[in-house]
Amino acid sequence: MGGVSVEGGKGGRRAMDSEINMIPMIDLLMVTVSFLLITAVWVQAQRLEADAQVPGPPTAPPPCGVDCKEEARLHVETSDPTKFVLAWKEGRTVLRSTEIPREGRRAGSYPALAAKVSEEWKASGSHRDAGDRHFDRAVVHAANDMPYSELIAVMDAVAHAKRGVASGGKLVERTAFDVTFATD
Repeated sequence: MGGVSVEGGKGGRRAMDSEINMIPMIDLLMVTVSFLLITAVWVQAQRLEADAQVPGPPTAPPPCGVDCKEEARLHVETSDPTKFVLAWKEGRTVLRSTEIPREGRRAGSYPALAAKVSEEWKASGSHRDAGDRHFDRAVVHAANDMPYSELIAVMDAVAHAKRGVASGGKLVERTAFDVTFATD
């Protein structure tokens, strides 16, 4: 059994031989260390790395070389509390822009925005072929103080646009856009 012997009694007193049981202290220490290790893993799992580098790091080379034309992206502006602004852009050049009133939010969704995003993809989406493994890009511009429920509702509206993708010999319906974020 683990313990500590406490010597005493020099100087005329009677000797005291006693032991302090160390096992409960070691048990407590092991439980504490285990708890700290487990919670450290949970803290890392709940973090979401995000930055304002849209669509990616500035050092990434263009996917098709130096001479290629940048692909159009659908930008969803959410900064105005009365409307959404949908803009197709190639780089910084705005190709087309439209406004949708921010009304009719029901059950955590924006049906007018979802319908307009689908319509815009059908009119201007570049990846429509079922054999095409790439998706169009949508950039959601969200303010830092935008409520989470509204951000999810906007993402759901963007995900409403669907397209067929060939997968394993079958045609599977997927969202038409890959979504990235930009913070204002």
